[in-house]
Amino acid sequence: MKVNRLTAALLAVFLLLTPCAALGPAESAVYAGMDVSVYQGDIDFRRAADSGVQVVYIRAGYGTTADENFARNWQAARAAGLHYGFYLYVTARMAEQAREQARFFSGLIEGTGYDCRPAMDFESFSGLSQAEVNVIGLAFLQELEALTGQTPLLYTDAYAADAVWQSDMGRYPLWAADYGPEEPDITSDIWAGWTGFQYSDAGRIPGIEGNVDLDHFTRGVFSDSSTAPDDACVRYTVRPGDTLWTIAQRYGTTVATLASLNQIQHPDLIFPGQTLRIPIQSAAAQYTVQPGDTLWAIARQYHTSVETLVQLNRISNPDLIYPGQVLTLSAA
Repeated sequence: MKVNRLTAALLAVFLLLTPCAALGPAESAVYAGMDVSVYQGDIDFRRAADSGVQVVYIRAGYGTTADENFARNWQAARAAGLHYGFYLYVTARMAEQAREQARFFSGLIEGTGYDCRPAMDFESFSGLSQAEVNVIGLAFLQELEALTGQTPLLYTDAYAADAVWQSDMGRYPLWAADYGPEEPDITSDIWAGWTGFQYSDAGRIPGIEGNVDLDHFTRGVFSDSSTAPDDACVRYTVRPGDTLWTIAQRYGTTVATLASLNQIQHPDLIFPGQTLRIPIQSAAAQYTVQPGDTLWAIARQYHTSVETLVQLNRISNPDLIYPGQVLTLSAA
């Protein structure tokens, strides 16, 4: 997923001729993300997650062809406990082709357990008028939404957000690419803010050899389904020695609740690396520090910040917490 050279050149001219403006995030909470495809090779998603990545978008394919690493990538991302979604690189040149590609995309990602909205990556406009681009893009998005029940993301670069896409696209959350500025330079009033911001195509992430696209995402990236994360649910990766009972005690819940939420048939049988969804109380939730925990990792897991945890718990040194310490995660 790249901003092509012609678009980048047009963007540079466009920015010289127009006043600079920055489009901010649609919501205050922002998650660290990346997007990947076969070009990133064999990815160690656990290392990426440990480095701070929370959300990953995976290329499902292009046109009606699956990405070579599609299955491997989503399965590994899921095992690593990451939030993940998919995008399709659209190659359609007419509306019916767009709908066909949307049907292919929907069928490809069905049953994969994704918890982030599917996304359209339509950026190759050669030979198409602005009107044709919008007709094709809208046909794809409408078909995909009808098939998945999810409002898809529209991935685009900052220039196209201003100069190509028309008002009908405003109902689809924006995933904007713009490399360099702190926020995407977009003057269009079609979107009130971005849901995704691809800020680099030359990022470096542990677990990936070579460059990778880096993104920020807001909560709006998460799907409308019951699997969407919220403040009352976190993901936990089972460690050696864990039992469902000890995890339940640690998080103030019950074995029965965890077994039901995670569809566990045998509560005595869990294994290291397994990812569990765990409910937490939204008011004055607490967490007991475990060996190997860091304040940063706890903050990431509970969708909060180190600063918030420091303030709530009157911690003088954020680098110094100890096993058995009870932390308040949110204000009552």
